[in-house]
Amino acid sequence: MKKNYIIDTNILIDSPECIDILRNGEENNIFLPIEVIHELDSLKKNDRLRYLVNLAIENINKNLSHITIIGDIDYQRKNDLKILKQIRDKKDIDNPILVTNDEIFQLYSKVSNINCESFKSSNPFKSESQIYTGFVKDIETEFIPNCFVWDNGYPVFYDKNKNPKVINYTNVVWNIAPRNIYQNLAFELMLNDTINLVTIQSEAGLGKTYLSLATALLKVLQEKKYSKIFVIKPIIEIGEKLGYLPGTLDEKLDPYMKYLFGLLLKLNDIRPVNKIFLSTDNINKIRFDSRKFEILPLGYIRGMNIDDAFVIIDEAQNITRHQMRSILTRMGENVKCICIGDVKQIDHPHLNEQNNGLNWCVVKLKWFDNYAHIILKNKNSRGPICDMILKSNL
Repeated sequence: MKKNYIIDTNILIDSPECIDILRNGEENNIFLPIEVIHELDSLKKNDRLRYLVNLAIENINKNLSHITIIGDIDYQRKNDLKILKQIRDKKDIDNPILVTNDEIFQLYSKVSNINCESFKSSNPFKSESQIYTGFVKDIETEFIPNCFVWDNGYPVFYDKNKNPKVINYTNVVWNIAPRNIYQNLAFELMLNDTINLVTIQSEAGLGKTYLSLATALLKVLQEKKYSKIFVIKPIIEIGEKLGYLPGTLDEKLDPYMKYLFGLLLKLNDIRPVNKIFLSTDNINKIRFDSRKFEILPLGYIRGMNIDDAFVIIDEAQNITRHQMRSILTRMGENVKCICIGDVKQIDHPHLNEQNNGLNWCVVKLKWFDNYAHIILKNKNSRGPICDMILKSNL
């Protein structure tokens, strides 16, 4: 005998997959009060719940043909719904199709029996991490702490007290010379001991990880400003399955960290970094001295206290806002943190250019005295194929 399930909002948020579970194929009927959709619409603005709300909306959209909606839409409730009413009332438009990338609006549209489509090529408003380049046009009217201003062809750095410093020199770090002005400015920010947190946004192949590692080696091994290097990275591909892989933590991470091994070996060829290696005989068996260098997946951060360290948070575009908060609140005394990523390379299924951890750092922190941001730019990346892809906007 079929059961008739009426689902409440809190169940959808606690278990977004509940519709599939309760349907059990075609065994049971699913009913959804229209007020639940209204509540989800209001909750999507809640930073803590946005991720779960989006999952719930996605699941409703996927199963809508198997759901019976209870109640009528109040088309005077908000502007989006007024748009739907105008479409419904316009009787002389044959088979109208609403074009929107707003999933809750798509849901309302389907409930109203109005066809809708997403616009795949849509480029919505850029994220703050793309808009704020690290430069301002006028220091008097647009001042942001630790920013740059172009003056007579040179970038001028302004610290939190508006003290100017013309960057007419080249920062050479671990025998690495920057390839362009923006890499030089990234070095400038990472070398500045008054700035505790630096975010770096760039497209693929412009050297953000390489530059960060070079600076970390300089600060830890040469200047001895910090005692250890941490690299923190989200492992999107394996997620919660990390613990089921055989071997030690280092062995589990090896397949996902080979690019780091390659960069460190490249830096080692330029200038020896022997103090962080236990073994470099084989790239497949590289081992680090955990007293000097450690790679950590996100799941191992909670409960840690990180002190006296140079920390690199890699691929920060694949970290949620709350994961980023959890990581940064682990930072204790004498810590330099470099947060790097590219909001155009998001692999996390529920993040976008606006709601990822890298962008939230820029949005929330850019007015703080001990924070700085820079975007790396260059006509050439790691190679001609990468250049071609970036220029094509593939």
